[in-house]
Amino acid sequence: MSSLDALSRTLPAEVATRLDSGLQSLAIEVTPAQREQLLALVALLHKWNRAYNLTAVRDPIEMVARHVLDSAVIAAHVTGKTLVDVGAGPGLPGLVIAILKPELRVTLIDSNGKKVRFQRQAVMELGLGNVTPSQSRVEAFAGQTFDQVVSRAFASLEDFIALTRALVAPEGQWLAMKGPGADEELAALSADVALTARHRFDIPFDTAERQLLILTPEGAL
Repeated sequence: MSSLDALSRTLPAEVATRLDSGLQSLAIEVTPAQREQLLALVALLHKWNRAYNLTAVRDPIEMVARHVLDSAVIAAHVTGKTLVDVGAGPGLPGLVIAILKPELRVTLIDSNGKKVRFQRQAVMELGLGNVTPSQSRVEAFAGQTFDQVVSRAFASLEDFIALTRALVAPEGQWLAMKGPGADEELAALSADVALTARHRFDIPFDTAERQLLILTPEGAL
């Protein structure tokens, strides 16, 4: 038995059933190895959450929709070679995207030590050689740029853009994962930021509304 399989066996059987059903509903195809990694990620998150309170979602069955499927749904819109997840928390959506896109180089940035320790443990146990966790602030990455900058945790779109502007490559994009109420935030953006696409999602087993805003620096279109 592999170490990942041993991890996934600690979960209720419904977790695997819900993951399979949710991925099928979203038309996301995964290899057996990727499926095993996603299940092991849920198992690790559930295990660490009991001691370190990484997320308010306590039930591993709920974690499938709220964390794995909610992250996986944007994978089709991750198109560059490098991605940075800012304010990644326990590594979401970055870890899920890295599993689904092993050719992608993913950097995870968070200032919270316990959350970055979890990221590092997950990278090690899941064998994710394409992920670099970093306990730091965005300012520490001055001079580095990425094809896409993603976040699902920022309260303000305006703050997200302002804080990460220097990280976006000349032809790069911001991927802002938001709930339903983003219109006022979009209206507050400066004129040198363009909304290039807006995708709304229904996440299986979750009633909350989700959307992905894809933005670019004006002039990079």
